[in-house]
Amino acid sequence: MKRHILPGLMALLAGSLMAADSSPKADVKNAAAALGSQTNYSWRTTVEAGNTSRFRPGPTEGKTEKGGYTTLLMSFNDNTSEAVLKGTNGAIKTPDNGWQTLAEAAQDNGGGGPNPGMFLARMLQNYKAPAVEAADLADKTKELKAGGDALAGDLTEDGAKALLTFRSRAGGGEPPTVSNAKGSAKFWIKDGKLAKFQFHLQGTVSFNGNDRDVDRTTTVEIKNVNSTKIEVPDEAKKKLE
Repeated sequence: MKRHILPGLMALLAGSLMAADSSPKADVKNAAAALGSQTNYSWRTTVEAGNTSRFRPGPTEGKTEKGGYTTLLMSFNDNTSEAVLKGTNGAIKTPDNGWQTLAEAAQDNGGGGPNPGMFLARMLQNYKAPAVEAADLADKTKELKAGGDALAGDLTEDGAKALLTFRSRAGGGEPPTVSNAKGSAKFWIKDGKLAKFQFHLQGTVSFNGNDRDVDRTTTVEIKNVNSTKIEVPDEAKKKLE
């Protein structure tokens, strides 16, 4: 009889410990990991920055496959750019320069004016697909609680600052500073996998002596899990070799 009781008690104890470790934040990270383990998926990212913001990107359409390529179609004002990432390598295609490696596109062209290709290339050097981005976002929250059909919570001040800080300029330029940083995040889970997430950021970003008030909401919606097809142009593949 004792031989039967001991395994049962051990199983009950293990179940209790697992329940104690369970939390909304852990649920989000597990759902993000479940999404990342799928063969492939697509997503659409939209940013609402208000009518007074000069930074008003259009939607980004993304696709990724496990252990393979990630492709992005990004719009900004009237321009559309494409990017292909694989591992630590990446390539970007802009209307002015065709396909370039991220390192090539990130170089300052010396013109002194805005260079969207350079900005995008530097941003993409640290790009995270949604499954990774959502897990990182969950770590930046104070705590998450169920509310309606989502898990939601406020960001830590350091977390909001990190999301508001852009990559510093090449050539030793000073990184931006952020003040009054705050924000919140929401996550939607369906069938055990991350289905959507959203984060709202507010703060003042100071760069090269210029202050810019930021109030933007980013929404990422997952779609076509395990039915996404990825096609990579030969010109882009050559840049990734």
